[in-house]
Amino acid sequence: MRNENPEMRMGILFVVSAPSGAGKTTLCREMSRLIHNLKYTISYTTRTPRPGEVNRKDYTFVTLKEFKDMIEKGEFAEWAEVHGHLYGTPIKELENLRKEYDVILDIDIQGANQIKRRYREGVYIFILPPSMEILEDRLKKRMANSEIEIKDRLMKAREEISEYKEYEYIIVNNDFAEALSELKSIILS
Repeated sequence: MRNENPEMRMGILFVVSAPSGAGKTTLCREMSRLIHNLKYTISYTTRTPRPGEVNRKDYTFVTLKEFKDMIEKGEFAEWAEVHGHLYGTPIKELENLRKEYDVILDIDIQGANQIKRRYREGVYIFILPPSMEILEDRLKKRMANSEIEIKDRLMKAREEISEYKEYEYIIVNNDFAEALSELKSIILS
């Protein structure tokens, strides 16, 4: 636990982005479980829960009105519309975590750019799928999206992948254990 003296450093921000289905959420959650001084932020979203998702564990699920009220009040460190739904990280929760821990954020490129502008610091990591074919297969296996949604996500993935050069580290998630090991090495260094 860090000293609460304001002169002490705040926790490091590890910002992880990837196209939908590349494995960023699974990697981030597992990493926060493995490293005791690393906490995973739980995003707020307007989308409905997927089968098995739990409110305040996987996401904090809110109505569109609640989310828009939070935007108007300036309560998000970052927020973005992704695949027709709003996602965001509340400033208060992020700042409270940073007083004692390093923090890993699982956010899209728009959100990562907002964090960069707001905090002017952080470690930026991009997760790539091994191929578009494997990404498509992962999205289909998730069985949470229609064919139209999968096609939209793949089109968006091509756009997002073109932004990987803006990140300091790139991990290709071909093998989960290897990708997790690479992510752990980056965080521990």
